[in-house]
Amino acid sequence: MRVRRIVDLSRPIGPETQPYPGDPAPRITTAATVADSGFHSVRVEMGSHSATHADAPFHFLEDGARLDELPLELFTGPAVVVDVTGHGDRTPIGRSELAPWAERFGPGVVVLLHTGWSAHYRTERYLAHPYLAQDAVRLLVDRGVRTIGTDCLSPDETPHGEHSGGDWPAHRAVLGAGGTIIENLCHLDRIDFPRPWFSAFPIRLASDDGAPVRAVAMSLGD
Repeated sequence: MRVRRIVDLSRPIGPETQPYPGDPAPRITTAATVADSGFHSVRVEMGSHSATHADAPFHFLEDGARLDELPLELFTGPAVVVDVTGHGDRTPIGRSELAPWAERFGPGVVVLLHTGWSAHYRTERYLAHPYLAQDAVRLLVDRGVRTIGTDCLSPDETPHGEHSGGDWPAHRAVLGAGGTIIENLCHLDRIDFPRPWFSAFPIRLASDDGAPVRAVAMSLGD
């Protein structure tokens, strides 16, 4: 088995990274230079949910598993890209819209929600992304899916202005089942090959709630 092609699905971390409302924006500053120290090094300041990242159950649940307690198998596996593009601002994605792919959902499968909202990254409209309705979340969890990825800020409605964002039902359902959510993916439209293999291992940050990942989709073959 060899890797035929790799599609990078990750956002870079830096001063232009769009943070979740209320989260700190990443900062990268010079720590050392070749001229002064003989080598280059930078200082990185960021939140644990910066750019493309994984959520651990502890992110929302006091008794939830910490990031280091999750099995690494959650962060890699065969992926199903679900095309739910065409939604308007802050519109729900219902169970019926996931139905065409439902037979492929199951334990060990990574479901990637392609909303197309990554096109609005670094704009105010990025906060107005579509989100999973409760019946859609229930379908995924009931089918045994424990890893969900999305090309927007969250699978739940993002609070902003007059929008409260609700009670994060997708987070509570998926993380409550011992799963993980990968947020701020990009380039899902470039996965144009069958049976993609997904990988998004979090860096081993000393954080209980989440950490950035390098997410990729791979085409595998003999």
